[in-house]
Amino acid sequence: MASTEQHSTLERAIFKHPVNILIVVAPYYKDIAEQLVEGAKAEIEASGATWEVTDVPGALEVPTAIAIAQCHTNFDGYVALGCVIRGETTHYDTVCNDSSRALQLLGLQGVCLGNGILTVENSSQAEARADVDGQNKGGGAAAAALHLVKLKQRWGKPTGKIGFLSKVENKLV
Repeated sequence: MASTEQHSTLERAIFKHPVNILIVVAPYYKDIAEQLVEGAKAEIEASGATWEVTDVPGALEVPTAIAIAQCHTNFDGYVALGCVIRGETTHYDTVCNDSSRALQLLGLQGVCLGNGILTVENSSQAEARADVDGQNKGGGAAAAALHLVKLKQRWGKPTGKIGFLSKVENKLV
């Protein structure tokens, strides 16, 4: 019974210095995507940060766009938004798994991002998770990205690449 579950959320991340977030959205289900974006914008603005939105063709392109932006721009964090609704083929599984895996790999490389790509069984589940006056997972994804940006600021500037030191070369590999 999901309605009786208790959830805990962190206090909103607030910033002393300017923070700029890129919202990358796959607008395949336009109405759902627009609601997710509205939730993300509201959360980002409430934290005192700024945002920019860019569209990509589908959920599989969201991680690639974030990786490109990470290499070529100066955004502090990223919000991945979109919706994948189960259909009649296994393409759903591929899109859900591969987009999620790619976003997770970006996060493990130190990219501050929140994953708000909905993976649902039907339209009513998507609508419930995108409702601006309800769960709105766009706002939740933005909050996650902002908290990671806050952690990165708290722990200071990177000292080098993330990776393992090779015993032979004593260099990062």
